Amino acid sequence: MTPTDVAGIADRARSLGRLGIDTEFLPEGRYRPLLCLVQVVVGDDITLLDPLDGEGFDPAPLAEVLADPQVEILLHAGRQDVAILRREWRCEITNLFDTQVAAGFAGFSAQAGYLGLLHDVLKIRVAKSASFTRWDARPLTPEQLHYAREDVEHLLALTDDLQARLSARRRLGWAREECRAVAEVSDERDPDEVWRRLPRSSSLDPRERAVARELAAWRERTAEKENRPVGGVLRDPTVVELAKRTPVSTKALVAIRGLQPDVIRRRGEAILAAVKRGQSAEPIALDDHERVGSDPADAPTIALAEALVRTRAIEAGLAYELVAARADLTPVVVAARRGRPEPEVRTL
Repeated sequence: MTPTDVAGIADRARSLGRLGIDTEFLPEGRYRPLLCLVQVVVGDDITLLDPLDGEGFDPAPLAEVLADPQVEILLHAGRQDVAILRREWRCEITNLFDTQVAAGFAGFSAQAGYLGLLHDVLKIRVAKSASFTRWDARPLTPEQLHYAREDVEHLLALTDDLQARLSARRRLGWAREECRAVAEVSDERDPDEVWRRLPRSSSLDPRERAVARELAAWRERTAEKENRPVGGVLRDPTVVELAKRTPVSTKALVAIRGLQPDVIRRRGEAILAAVKRGQSAEPIALDDHERVGSDPADAPTIALAEALVRTRAIEAGLAYELVAARADLTPVVVAARRGRPEPEVRTL
């Protein structure tokens, strides 16, 4: 596609005030997903943009449209699409409307799939046959191209119907507020903060936390440099075990469960260096919100609170996940038990 073609799509999107977009990508075997195809719908026109066809295309005109607050950008379940487009096209998405988010406020599931919504909302049946395919292979097959077009073919009509439903129930503003959070999604990760996502990280003491931070940061930077999944460098449970055991020699590494001989051979020195840095670093104390842990006796109350939220959400025609999840309810229950101010939560 020539720069003029892309610019023409951008101009028409500005003229009509909206643009539907979807992406196909390959996440397996790499640090970040590879963008393989971009599908764009403006009015009745669908265009497939291929960044891997050899010549590629200049995304700058469309990147400017995504950042234009006067153009509504339509996606379905767009969190991954947003993260990839923001990274690859180096742009912001200012006026985003996600039909999956909207569906949650219109009485459907917060995880409603595109095909299900097309059937339930528009009474359209679409057969999906190429969802799990090698989108990086070229040339793309006719089946893949047909699948890609169908992903945006009815997106504008679906948006119109959902927005009409939400406007009638005075919930369109709620959906737009939630969509603003989707527009800010990023797949950029701070190496010094990724340790907080480790399983059982809350069980680590302050010194072990410092070691876990150094190990996770080293793993993150190594994975990015080698363009491979972080788990392919060192698995999560192994990072936690290393932080707890703090080995100081190659012999000690051999005793760590899950640490294979080839990993010790190739990365042993780097692992030991990260452990040493962590031991020398300032211990990481628990944050205030982490100190407020739940008690086993809280479990029935938390379950009751979750059931109450589900019931009220169903009565209101909302997906309950949009109101509060278990992780939101636990601090409320703990604060009530301890006589502390309750954290701010959404209300119906």
